[in-house]
Amino acid sequence: MGISVRLNKIISLIDKCNIVADIGTDHGYIPIYLIKKDLCNLAIASDINLGPKMKAELNIVMEGLSDKIQCRLGGGLNVIKPYEVQAVIIAGLGGYLIRDIIEDRIDVFKSLDYAILQPAQNPEILRKYIYERGFNVINEELCFDQNKYYETIKVAYDNKPKIENNFYYEVSKTFIENKDPLIKDYAKYKLLLYNKIYKEIKDGTESAQKRKVELKHIIDKLEELLLCL
Repeated sequence: MGISVRLNKIISLIDKCNIVADIGTDHGYIPIYLIKKDLCNLAIASDINLGPKMKAELNIVMEGLSDKIQCRLGGGLNVIKPYEVQAVIIAGLGGYLIRDIIEDRIDVFKSLDYAILQPAQNPEILRKYIYERGFNVINEELCFDQNKYYETIKVAYDNKPKIENNFYYEVSKTFIENKDPLIKDYAKYKLLLYNKIYKEIKDGTESAQKRKVELKHIIDKLEELLLCL
């Protein structure tokens, strides 16, 4: 069973524990890999849709791991109880949706030792929520898979809300401080993206002009960052 670059990045941030839950498991690849590599003793593979759950069940049976991985049908963290698992993986969903999943069952999230989050879109929205809601960012790493950058964030609840410079929601301070191998290329990608968006805003409304000011701040900070890398 081959594992993609982005899934490998998630796995690399897993600390060995008793039970891990993969929320939105799709084919069940991560739970299967974690069990086979002895990174957890048991796993829960859940999905809100029946099709992916059935695919995961089939793959789990084919790997002979039905006694180690339980499949559950349901949305978000509603499939697990507080303190039932030590770690949760939520990947492949947008930043807004991951934020809402956490907030919907914050009681479950607070009970975890840690969570691995890998938003497919809007990582800046999720990061802002993480800081303001009082989570400790344990680690963050970048990867590039199938022409797309992924930000993988390892967090734990510590009830210490923080207000960060908006730029660090866009480009993680951790990436910069740890000199992530992809930070320079990622900053260049972000700079091109935001310059394009900035130039496309032609509307003269107050909200559009406010957005241009926000984008200009990010563009200036990205240019400053690239001079230091």
